[in-house]
Amino acid sequence: MRIMGLDYGSKTVGVAVCDPLGLTAQAVETITRKEENKLRRTCQRIEELVREYEITSIILGYPKNMDDSVGERGKKTREFRELLKRRTGLSVILWDERLTTVEADEILRESGVPKDQRKKVIDKVAAGIILQSYLDASETEREKGEE
Repeated sequence: MRIMGLDYGSKTVGVAVCDPLGLTAQAVETITRKEENKLRRTCQRIEELVREYEITSIILGYPKNMDDSVGERGKKTREFRELLKRRTGLSVILWDERLTTVEADEILRESGVPKDQRKKVIDKVAAGIILQSYLDASETEREKGEE
């Protein structure tokens, strides 16, 4: 059972995968694109990674507002989820990603990564945090994720 975690942004998608036992998440890469709606190559790369790592399901970071409402970014994420489900044939679960980018930035800062270098890796670190949060959640919490 290998699970992929994604942090979907307007121009990037951070990617993480878990180990074969489903215990730990590792950041893999950041997929970039020039325009927000140009997703063909992004989806193609995700499909390649799904095959390479033998992924069985995808956890997609779901950006909710602090008051639990869903804004424009959340709506775009739900559309991306539907695209991923069609392209990969896998289950794509939305998982609350509030403050993961802040947490990723803090981890990188504390690790001594210079600010100009953080931008290159922050999305894949955030994807790792999203996936690890899912892996650490109890079965009851996981069922609350939106499939």
